[in-house]
Amino acid sequence: MTPAVTTRRARTMPPLRLLALAAAFFTQVGVCATPGPAGQRAADYIATFVDEFDSGFAASRWNDHIWYETSNPTINYAVENGSLKIWPQRDGAGNFVNRTIDTDGRFAQLYGFFEIEARLPIGKGVWPAFWLLSHSGSARPEIDIMEAYPGGGPSSGWSDANLHPTMYAVAVWRDKGGQIAFNKIRTPDLSAGFHQYGVKWEPGAITFYFDGKAVATTKARLATPMVVLLDLWYGSASGTPDDTTPQGKSNSFEIRYLRAWRFRQPGE
Repeated sequence: MTPAVTTRRARTMPPLRLLALAAAFFTQVGVCATPGPAGQRAADYIATFVDEFDSGFAASRWNDHIWYETSNPTINYAVENGSLKIWPQRDGAGNFVNRTIDTDGRFAQLYGFFEIEARLPIGKGVWPAFWLLSHSGSARPEIDIMEAYPGGGPSSGWSDANLHPTMYAVAVWRDKGGQIAFNKIRTPDLSAGFHQYGVKWEPGAITFYFDGKAVATTKARLATPMVVLLDLWYGSASGTPDDTTPQGKSNSFEIRYLRAWRFRQPGE
């Protein structure tokens, strides 16, 4: 809107006040406040979805179950102290509760960079994962950015003698049963501290990152927008959880942030 003509001189806003307002605005919309992906040139990306988990669980942005299940009333997740925590827990029937936190129906993206910073749980049966998926049609393209199997034990390489995770997997699927890439990434104890897990998804290549360093690349073309999933399930190479599996918040799949970016286009 064009302001009305006036002869009164507009009062000049003090520079510090102007800078403060600008900083508050950009922090609110999450532009300047979001750094680039670890190990990447920040100027090449524009943030599209960011949750720093510093203001409670955002039910308008996340679901607490995968689409083919109903939400389990036994609560084994929370957002507190700047993290999303998902922990092993039995329900009233004595079964361990699968928990999926995802953006299905709320956010999906084709290409870009996706990243979390997380600490993983320990114990028999636990199976934490960070992945992308589309189920909009009959196909099920999938990118597994991090899947760990602490219950595998030292003979499997997935964990040490105390069932602390020391390796994780990345994978690309064109469809159910159509795996086109699978890599194991050896690491230090992933339950001892926080690490960054990321993927750079381009039209002709998918590159996986650990703490900002590329660890695997696959030449693949997946051209369907995907949703983001963070989950704690049980089984697969981790085995079956039992009474030795630590339950409760102290053994959480703990995520400090989820960030997604698109590639900045020329001229932006």
